Amino acid sequence: MTLALTPPPLPPEIAAQPLETLEGTVERITFADPESHYAVLRLKVKGRRLPVTVVGALAAVSEGEQLHIKGKYEVHPRYGEQLRAVWWYAVLPATVAGITKYLASGLVKGIGPEMAQRLVAHFGTETLEVIDNHRERLLEVPGIGPKRLEQIGAAWQGQKEVREIMVSLQGLGVSLGLATKIYQTYGVKAVEVLTTNPYQLALDIQGLGFLTADRLASRLNLDPLAPARLAAGLLHVLDTLAGEGHVYAPQEKVFQQTQEMLRIAPEPLAGSLKRLEQEGRVVIEELPDGPGVYKRGAWAAETGVARMLGALLAAPGATPPLHLDGLVGLVQKNRGLELAPEQAAAVAAALKEKVLVITGGPGTGKTTIVSCILDLYRGLGSKVLLMAPTGRAAKRLGEATGAEATTIHRALEFSPQTGGFKRCPTDPLKAQVVVVDETSMVDIYLMHHLLRAVPASARLILVGDAHQLPAVGPGNVLKDLMASEVLKVCRLTQIYRQARESLIVVNAHRINQGEYPVLPKYFGKTDFVFLELDEPLALQRRLLDLMANELPRRYGFNPLKDLQVISPMHRGPLGIQTLNHLLQERLNAKSETWTWAGRTFRRGDKVMQLRNNYLKEVFNGDIGQVVGVGGDNGQLLINFEGRVIPYDPGEREEITLAYAITVHKSQGNEFPAVLLVLTTQHYLLLQRNLLYTGVTRGRRLVVLL
Repeated sequence: MTLALTPPPLPPEIAAQPLETLEGTVERITFADPESHYAVLRLKVKGRRLPVTVVGALAAVSEGEQLHIKGKYEVHPRYGEQLRAVWWYAVLPATVAGITKYLASGLVKGIGPEMAQRLVAHFGTETLEVIDNHRERLLEVPGIGPKRLEQIGAAWQGQKEVREIMVSLQGLGVSLGLATKIYQTYGVKAVEVLTTNPYQLALDIQGLGFLTADRLASRLNLDPLAPARLAAGLLHVLDTLAGEGHVYAPQEKVFQQTQEMLRIAPEPLAGSLKRLEQEGRVVIEELPDGPGVYKRGAWAAETGVARMLGALLAAPGATPPLHLDGLVGLVQKNRGLELAPEQAAAVAAALKEKVLVITGGPGTGKTTIVSCILDLYRGLGSKVLLMAPTGRAAKRLGEATGAEATTIHRALEFSPQTGGFKRCPTDPLKAQVVVVDETSMVDIYLMHHLLRAVPASARLILVGDAHQLPAVGPGNVLKDLMASEVLKVCRLTQIYRQARESLIVVNAHRINQGEYPVLPKYFGKTDFVFLELDEPLALQRRLLDLMANELPRRYGFNPLKDLQVISPMHRGPLGIQTLNHLLQERLNAKSETWTWAGRTFRRGDKVMQLRNNYLKEVFNGDIGQVVGVGGDNGQLLINFEGRVIPYDPGEREEITLAYAITVHKSQGNEFPAVLLVLTTQHYLLLQRNLLYTGVTRGRRLVVLL
């Protein structure tokens, strides 16, 4: 038949793998997501008594189809053995029974089970040939008129395009999962985009980086000095450096890293960078140490922050009240506390300065000061907005002050229509005072958006711990603002009586000052314990026992809600990927289990959001719990602070298990107990601010392993 699809050539990396090969007929599709193309199906294989469960990105597959599949067997904890497809192609059915089942599956809009039987009864084994090449003949069948004929034709053509494009992409050496993403992004233009400029994929498809695009370009024999490759390489290096926290990079460093990555001579890069500048994609600035290269957005954010802070400082604000000392004394009396001189000075400064930075470590009274500031401004009738970068930090701020607090993103009000924030210079925040906690987590982009929304007449108070790790995104905003010597900075250094009783607080300050922490080796009355274990597998076993048995028994902690493992690394026996798998199996093995988008989740699993999703109002670092799977598309349902949010399979890369998280991802969060995994395997990452940040995440107990 003309409808049989030509098998795509097997990509070398797939051919080299020890894969199982199956050929059979799709008996039943138990799940299919039309967006991600992830599907679960039952394949009837000749010679086998029972059908085989196949999972994977199986675009436009229908019941009754004949499939040729290569994949790997895996054992699902609930559903048993299944084959995960990594490469496949389909041949449309040729028998009367196969064609009938195929058309009755509902794949072709306008043809249901009854119409499928009529068509096959009329055309026999030529039915699919007629639909494909002689569609007008369908009018011979009772029940098909011009309108239904048009409907059938459109549906058939759509399915045919999907299948042919997927086959073509696989033929170009694209993996099945990547082919699905490419098709989702470009549709019928997928092959054209891939063959003309594969580097466009890295710009348009989230999760597909330059290195993947470069491998595809190599397979397509594209010129290694092609302008598109040079430009994409330069932008990739800038993105990589931004991921390390840099807003800009010295031009020499950009050239060096790009040259090494692309394995080319350096000469063509200058011209390519100049073209990127002319296109407005980068900005080159002459700096004291030589030219610096910014991506356009980073440059706009940094210069915008500087410009708007200057404007905010220059704009007139409310006149500071008279008798400041008396007001500060009154709030102390009302709260029944006595502020130390540095604390009282910070409260008074909040009533005088247009922009104020308050910084200090744990136990220095930052939250107490914010509460006093809030009392004072409320007494003066001023509207105060409290906000923080993450949901947990905002919740903690609200609980500590007794006032409503929100995330910065929610306060700025994302607009799906414009793709930006509603709050801006023409529609600013409705407040006379804006207080931001955990400012060390705010990157240059978020600070830019925030300052655009602060009214010119308002006061801005930035609170944070400058010794913590900087934001995950570009910029070290809090430290840079403090170093600018333009803003008033109140530094809190004194640890207060109650805090001095906590070894967590004492050790945090010792670490910050470069002193060796106090390391008790046994559990008891202390809130800080050091367990010395050098061998990774022994440490794994001890960690699992602490989480599952010892700490819940000794302190009454809930393993899923109160305990948090933190590690600096992603990979390795003590990286978060391995630890998450082990902890899920140890702590939550008996809960209801689902396979979602090829991954195993259980009811009650602790998960984390990995990137900002403004439509869902869930942001990078937010932690939630899996509560179920539901909806027509098999959505994963996650509870974030009382809001149940659905995730489609196509959004799988936004979510990860969070029994163990990195130190960076722990920022802005505080947990009843933290188990901080630091071994000599992590020596490249062991910096003072990393250890300091990890230790200060624990509220009642820190266990250092």
